[in-house]
Amino acid sequence: MRKIAVVSFQGEMPCFVHALLNVWNYHERGYEAAMIIEGASTKLLSTIADSPQAKLWQKIKDAGLIKSVCKACAVQMGSLTEAELQGLPIDSALSGHSDLEPFTKEGYEIILF
Repeated sequence: MRKIAVVSFQGEMPCFVHALLNVWNYHERGYEAAMIIEGASTKLLSTIADSPQAKLWQKIKDAGLIKSVCKACAVQMGSLTEAELQGLPIDSALSGHSDLEPFTKEGYEIILF
């Protein structure tokens, strides 16, 4: 089975939504899919549940596809508490940031958004 890790960095909602759509598409097509939320995209954790894409966000969370939220970036963007309230996995293994190496070690292809 192919493995895909979608890494969202951009802070604009359209970019984040494209990352969500792609991770869900890979998941539905049978890939082992993972989403890593980094950079400015962490600020969107506070608003995605109230957006038109709330149902997609909930499906992705329910499927366990969110594998990492960068702690340092979430702190910087003011969304760490929201990430914790949503029960998202917080990662600070790489000097406070999400570590991509475990994903490549497990054979994931990395796609950046």
